[in-house]
Amino acid sequence: MAEKLNVPQEQEGHAMLSPKGQQRRRFLSLFAGTAAAATLMHACSNNDDPSPDNGVNLGGGDIGILNYAYALEQLEAAFYIRVTQTFFSGATATEQQFLTDIRDHEIAHREFFRNALGGKAIPTLEADFSKIDFNSRASVLGTAKAFEDLGVAAYNGAGKLITDGAYLLLAGKIVSVEARHAAMIRDLLSNGSFADSTAVDANGLDMALAPPDVLKVAGGFLKSKINASNLPTS
Repeated sequence: MAEKLNVPQEQEGHAMLSPKGQQRRRFLSLFAGTAAAATLMHACSNNDDPSPDNGVNLGGGDIGILNYAYALEQLEAAFYIRVTQTFFSGATATEQQFLTDIRDHEIAHREFFRNALGGKAIPTLEADFSKIDFNSRASVLGTAKAFEDLGVAAYNGAGKLITDGAYLLLAGKIVSVEARHAAMIRDLLSNGSFADSTAVDANGLDMALAPPDVLKVAGGFLKSKINASNLPTS
C-alpha cells in the first residue's frame, strides 16, 4: 500500500499530460537563442549518468515523486531568492514586482512540500548558480524561462506516476501556477511568446519530461547529487 501524507483530501483531479512523444531533444530546442541555452546543454552533457548509487535518495512511490517535486521547488526558490536580493541592472519596477511574486510562490511551494513530507522529506539541497550572471537581464530571464519551462514539463511528466488522486490534484494546481510563471517570463523576453509553438504543441498541449531527463538538466544547477533510482517509471 502506498504511503500517504497528511494533506487535504479533495476531489480527484488530473494534471494535463503532454503526448509521450514530447522528448528531451524537442525540450532542449525550446531554449535555442536564449542566454540559458548553452548552460543547459552543458549541464545535460555533463550529467548523462545520474549516478543512482549515491546522492540524496528521493525514495519510491508517491513519496519519491513528492520529494522529486520538492527538490525542483527548492531549486526554483533558491534561484528567485538570489535574483531578488539584487535585481539585474536596469530591472524595471514591473519586472521587480513580477520576479518577487514568483519568488513568493516558489517559496510557498517549497514549504508546502517540506511540511507535507515531514520526516520523509529530503534535506535542503545546495544550489550552484555559478553559470548565471545575475547582473544581466538576458541571463536572469533566460534562466528563469528555462527553469519555468522545465518545471511545467516535470510536473506533466510525473503526473502519470502518482497513484493517489489527492496528490495528483495538488500537483495539477501547482503546475498551473508554474505555467503562469512560464508565460509571464516568456512575455518579458518576447511579447506574445507566452503560448507559441515552442511552448504548446499542435494538439494544444504543454510538453512533458520524465524525471531522469528533468534531473539531468536540474543537476547542472545543484552541488547536491540526486539519487532517483527508486522513483516509479510507470
